[in-house]
Amino acid sequence: MPSINEITLLQPQVEKIAIAAGNAILSIYERDFEIVTKTDESPLTEADLAAHNVIIAGLEAISDLPILSEESADIPWSTRQTWDSYWLVDPLDGTKEFIKKNGEFTVNIALISGGTPVFGVVYAPVLDTLYSGVVGAGATKTVKGEATAMSPALRSDASVYHVVGSRSHQSPEIQQFIAALDKEAELVSMGSSLKLCLVAEGAAHFYPRLGPTSEWDTGAAHAVALAAGATVTELSLETIADSATNPNSQTPLRYNQRESVLNPYFLVSC
Repeated sequence: MPSINEITLLQPQVEKIAIAAGNAILSIYERDFEIVTKTDESPLTEADLAAHNVIIAGLEAISDLPILSEESADIPWSTRQTWDSYWLVDPLDGTKEFIKKNGEFTVNIALISGGTPVFGVVYAPVLDTLYSGVVGAGATKTVKGEATAMSPALRSDASVYHVVGSRSHQSPEIQQFIAALDKEAELVSMGSSLKLCLVAEGAAHFYPRLGPTSEWDTGAAHAVALAAGATVTELSLETIADSATNPNSQTPLRYNQRESVLNPYFLVSC
């Protein structure tokens, strides 16, 4: 496992790679672009591939660790299961947000070690906002060049809880989670991996994810959340009530533990 010192030396280089990938995305975002449909029916744009190429070249120039990216995910489990430390990349998380041009999409680069995210960078190019965190060394949010330390400090005196979710599609499971809380809740809507970052920076109390995600969707923001002091734990329909009242008692979300790259349901909590 890389040491904290080794990771912090890499941190500014990885941040520059994420920003360069974001700039490549913006050059396409500002014009008409081609959209194709992948085998799982999800959209793919030339911006996904442009960002992927920038990130892969950048990481290979500074590190010998293997790389798993959404756009090169056909690495067999027989190979992946031998990895202890590796880069986990989503070149463009929130492709639907990119296509809608609402700005809520991100570049995501995570370092996974021993099944746990230990370093992550999340960059939202339209918002010019960079989240970066090393577990054990803290996390920062940089907006237009101004950096501030992040903390998910629990506002125990808040009159309501802020729960990240969808205002227009409140699933029965989300309502079940909200009902288990000991205070009223307001839903906060956000796209892509920025949902995890809202909890990491203290803008929301909870993000219960009760729908499908892949490991590259969450790895970088998961690392930022852990670095800031939040928790990210597995969440099942049977344990919603327990998770809402005591998330620290639940199983931490882990990576590269099986052939499937799909995450279980999870909860991000401050």
